[in-house]
Amino acid sequence: MCGRYASSRRPEDLIEEFEVVADRTPAPLAADYNVAPTKEVYAVVERPPTKDSPDPPERQLRTLTWGLVPSWAKDPSIGNRMINARMETVADKPAYKRAFAVRRCLLPADGYFEWYPTARTTKAGKPVKQPFFIRPADGGVLAMAGLYEIWRDPTLAEDDPGRFRWTCTVLTTQAEDSLGHIHDRMPLMVERDRWPQWLDPRVGGELSLLVPAAPGSLEAYPVSAAVGNVRNNGPELVEPLPLEDVPLEGAPS
Repeated sequence: MCGRYASSRRPEDLIEEFEVVADRTPAPLAADYNVAPTKEVYAVVERPPTKDSPDPPERQLRTLTWGLVPSWAKDPSIGNRMINARMETVADKPAYKRAFAVRRCLLPADGYFEWYPTARTTKAGKPVKQPFFIRPADGGVLAMAGLYEIWRDPTLAEDDPGRFRWTCTVLTTQAEDSLGHIHDRMPLMVERDRWPQWLDPRVGGELSLLVPAAPGSLEAYPVSAAVGNVRNNGPELVEPLPLEDVPLEGAPS
């Protein structure tokens, strides 16, 4: 799964990187090195300029809440449990299949975190988990495949600007061989040449869209356990952990 990631790029950098036409973010988000569910995150989407417009979709940068709330949901708290969607079932699950057909997005990240259970144990007998940061080896942006939904709050008036809640989820796939020893799942990455097709809402939910990126483009290294507390936030969370601080017994190298 993907339950934490880092996103420190400025909106203007993302606009250039993803060739965004319209900036629809109300205000810049602060650099976040410990993005957790329910936080606001950047997303690249393509939307029709106006309803039923014959013009091509407009590529936009938006801020969404991480944790997808389906349009039919009675209670928005369901989003707390819907931070990831499995690639293998996304076209069939009622909570995701409509979004997969017409509301796909890209969620830009510096990289993501996973926890590896080492051979060491706590006093309670549970494995000591070592966090790893996994990022593009070339230092580029990680474009994670996502879905988004727009949920209308029935308790708010028609003219209330907050009546629509935009939320998202990260698609996951089986981890490539070089990362599977850390965790068996990883975010589905979308390579640059596939961005237009992935984002275009005129392209239906075709299974051919679900293509994992070529393996070998990511690197992983151990980081401080401080990332486990969502209150901790700063660039030090993505710095490699000194070798003497890594619980080497049973940890991947």
